[in-house]
Formats: sequence, structure tokens, C-alpha cells
Amino acid sequence: MMSAASQTAAPVADIAAKARFHAADIADVGQQAALQPWIEMDCVQLSRGQHLADFASLDLGTLQIVQERQLTAVQKLGVTPANLCTISFCTADPGFRFSDHPGAVGDEVFLMPEHTAFDLFVPSGVQTTYVSLDQAALMRDARALNPRRWDRAPLQLMVFNSHNRAALSGLLATCLGAVRHATARGHDWDDQRLARRVFHTVLQLMSASEEDTGTPPSGWRALRICRAARTCVEDWQDEDHLPRVADLCAATGVSERSLYYAFRGYVGLSPVAYLRLCRLNKARAALRDGDPQATTVTEVAMQLGFEHLGRFAGDYKRHFGEAPSATLAASARKATPASFAVFG
Repeated sequence: MMSAASQTAAPVADIAAKARFHAADIADVGQQAALQPWIEMDCVQLSRGQHLADFASLDLGTLQIVQERQLTAVQKLGVTPANLCTISFCTADPGFRFSDHPGAVGDEVFLMPEHTAFDLFVPSGVQTTYVSLDQAALMRDARALNPRRWDRAPLQLMVFNSHNRAALSGLLATCLGAVRHATARGHDWDDQRLARRVFHTVLQLMSASEEDTGTPPSGWRALRICRAARTCVEDWQDEDHLPRVADLCAATGVSERSLYYAFRGYVGLSPVAYLRLCRLNKARAALRDGDPQATTVTEVAMQLGFEHLGRFAGDYKRHFGEAPSATLAASARKATPASFAVFG
């Protein structure tokens, strides 16, 4: 039987969830604009129909996700506010227009910076998806990953192609689907965790938008870069998130491509793969030295940033030849749990 506290907490969580997630069959252009309060806009219905769009939005605090499938043609006009930019894409349609950019094809991605006046024409049947983000934070990390490409923030609408668009599209669809399911069941979700995943995927999309033609670092420089990256990880103090590649680029002063080349020469692995293996080794040490009565595999995995426990267990067994639970069960020591260094 649920306690009184549980019975009162569930409706509160449900109300909070509904305030952050909206899924609606839009019947009026005023409603379509009102559901996106972070950007002031006017919408104009341009073709006949009682149902304008299938709409879903998720406000994660630090960023927002919006997906709309137009059932009637619509025009959207407005201006982005200070320090807000959007990353968007849509299904291919030659009739689509984003301000002065006609059509939508291939892997095109639209980056609209702050203070940008926009005028979109979205034909019936087109699905548009966008993420609105903190421009200063996005450009800071994008510059760290690819300084040649993102030395300065764009001053107007920018259109580029990225093969990582599919990854972002898939993640956003997954997030909206998972939150829709959680809302229907009266469950809440972790805003910060979802926002970090989306932000990181947007960064990967932007950093891969243009090939970095820089030459690989020399042996001594690669060693210096990788040691600096390890020091950054070992000294990491932010408990809210593990260090990302963008953080390592900022700490070492090199682009993502240079960091990749350095780690390839250093240990024959990508930075992400190497740091993941470091975390796996830390997990093994913690399980080996832990007290089976006071330590759990889940606690160790989560403390070291492994959010997907099934994937963690599979990677651990492939790398060490035994399940993490077997390592913990075989532990001969009964010491206090080891302190964990944070690796990203």
C-alpha cells in the first residue's frame, strides 16, 4: 500500500511533468505560437484545415526540444532573443523556405543565432524539429572542439551539412517518446541528464560539420596533450557531469581532431574509448577492493558515470572476462569502499 507521502508526491510530479512536456493536436495558430514561449513569433495559417499540426515540446530548463508535423501550410515570423540560438532540420521538401534559404534537402542543418529575424514557410506534410540552446555555452564548447569552424558565432542564419544529423534526429525522437511514455504513466524524468545528452549530441553535429585539415601532432606534443587531458580528468571537480571531449579540448587547447590524433598516437584509441576504459579499470578496482555487504555493482557503475547498466555489464565482461558481480563476489578484502576519481 502507498504511504500518504507517496500518494501526495505522485500528483505533484505529474503536474511538474505536464508543465515541461506538451503534446497537442494544434487547432489554432495562436496556440502553436504560445506553446513556444522562449521565442516570440507570429504564425499564419496559409492553407485550409481545422487541424494545423501535431505538436510536441519538452522544456529541459537549459534547452528546449520542439517537433511539429504540419497538417496545413503555415508561415512563422519572429526574432530570436538574446543568447538563444536554435539548431533545426526538417524532412526534405522543395517548397520549404527558411528565411532566404529555399528548399530542404539531404543532411542540411540550420543554425539560427541570437537576434535573428526569421520568416519560415512550412508546407503541409513537412516535419520540423529544433533545439533551442544557450548560445554562449554552445559556442564556447563548439569552439573548443573545432576552433577553425567556430572561431566566431554566426551573425545570421547559417546552413551546413552534417552526417551526424541522423544521430541528433534519433536522440530527439527517443527523448520525446520516452518522456511521452513517462508522462502517461505519471512518472518524472531527469531534466539535467537528458539536457546533457542532447547538448553533447548537438556539439558532435557541429564539430563534424566541416573536416579539420590540421596535421596530426608530433610524438612529444601528442604525449603532452594526452597527459594534460588525463590531468584534467583526474582533477575534475564538477559533480554534475563527467568531463566531455569539449572539456578536454578546452583544457588542452587543441581541437577535437588534434585530440583524436594525439590519443591515437598515444595509446591507439580514441579519447572517448580510452577514457571509458580508464573508468572500467576504476570500476574493477572498486569492485575488487569493495565489501560485498556494503557495495553494489549499481552504485559503483553510477558513481563512475555508467548510466546504462546493461551496457556497462556487457563491456566489463568483454574486457575482463567476467561479470562485475563476479569480481565483487570474489573480493577477499573487506575494506571501506574506494574513493572514486571521475573519468569522462
